[in-house]
Amino acid sequence: MMTFILRRLGISIILMFVISLISFFMITLAPGSPYPWGELNPKITPQVKEAFRKKFHLDRPIHEQYWMNMRDLFTGKLRSIKDDRPVIERIMERLPATFLLNIYSLTLSLVFGLLLGVFAARHAGSLADMATSILSLALIALPGFWIAYLILIGLVKFTHVPVLGTQSYGIEFPTMLNMWLDRLWHVVLPGTILALGGIAVQSRYIRATVLETMREDYIRTARAKGLPEDEVFYKHALRNSVRPLITGIGSLLPALVGGALIIETIFAYPGMGRLGYEAVMERDYPTLVALNFIVAALILLGNLLADVLYAVVDPRVRLE
Repeated sequence: MMTFILRRLGISIILMFVISLISFFMITLAPGSPYPWGELNPKITPQVKEAFRKKFHLDRPIHEQYWMNMRDLFTGKLRSIKDDRPVIERIMERLPATFLLNIYSLTLSLVFGLLLGVFAARHAGSLADMATSILSLALIALPGFWIAYLILIGLVKFTHVPVLGTQSYGIEFPTMLNMWLDRLWHVVLPGTILALGGIAVQSRYIRATVLETMREDYIRTARAKGLPEDEVFYKHALRNSVRPLITGIGSLLPALVGGALIIETIFAYPGMGRLGYEAVMERDYPTLVALNFIVAALILLGNLLADVLYAVVDPRVRLE
């Protein structure tokens, strides 16, 4: 097991280098300037422009810019073009909000995906199974941002409930409990919308895997022994069908980060996704470099975690 983990870590480091290299070149070669106000403002002298370019390594060739940005990232000296603050400081301000949102969404996706998938498999071929299948396919097909906009329009128009940001501004809460309930509301709404696609996908995986497992020889043997159907289903079939959940942990983690970019922007939620959107619009190269590195690390970490958990829950898997 340790040999496998070390080997995967070595491969992950190489992949991190390749991903960061490709993403940096895509960012810097895109049309536009990270200093548009300086180019358009005639009052800014050429000396100021040159000092700006030198400070953020924009006067160097692209390959040197890459190495200098990565060096500054690992030494904590990488600074944002927008406000000249350390990029790590800006990310750490947004990280708790995104962490809370993604933990809630990931938990919701795995728990309700499992419950919905088990329910559909337990009642395979019935009207309830058809209804859950239609619901899952609809959630997969419908864009999350479209659902978010419909909910926003409905809540604002008919209930006038505050939904943007992390708290309701201009409202005095009588107790601390009311304030924390308000904070929770601003996490639950975007987090639930973010989890809908994951719930649908996980439920389909679980249903398909459970039904496939129910056709295995050892399930027929368990039935032949006279075991109750509930025991056959929950103790034998379901226990050996949890691998889609493990796959979900590896795939949903980076997907939530990417999806959070859209949801956080719609709900004006101050997380890392919205920070990435703002960095793209402002051509903030250093911030984008750091965010791309973090997302790539999450993708590789999720895949490594899924492979290790496979070996833990399934003794048949031999990673060595």
